[in-house]
Amino acid sequence: MTLWTLTQSALLFANAIAVLNDERFLAKRGMSPSAIRDGVVDAASARGQAINAIAVASYLRMPLVIMNSIVIFVKLVFG
Repeated sequence: MTLWTLTQSALLFANAIAVLNDERFLAKRGMSPSAIRDGVVDAASARGQAINAIAVASYLRMPLVIMNSIVIFVKLVFG
């Protein structure tokens, strides 16, 4: 296992988190950012930290698109 493989794995995981839908998936499980705003979940708890990480990943979609493009280009050129 190389650093390149770990980087690709982290990118795939970030992609999976970024595409989660707030209304259809996260709200049903109490993991939407509105749960923190409404005071249902404490922001300092582990669940609150996970909700914040999901929210950050969804806001960073454009950098994820750029990083995905770089990985695709490298895979095409170097195999």
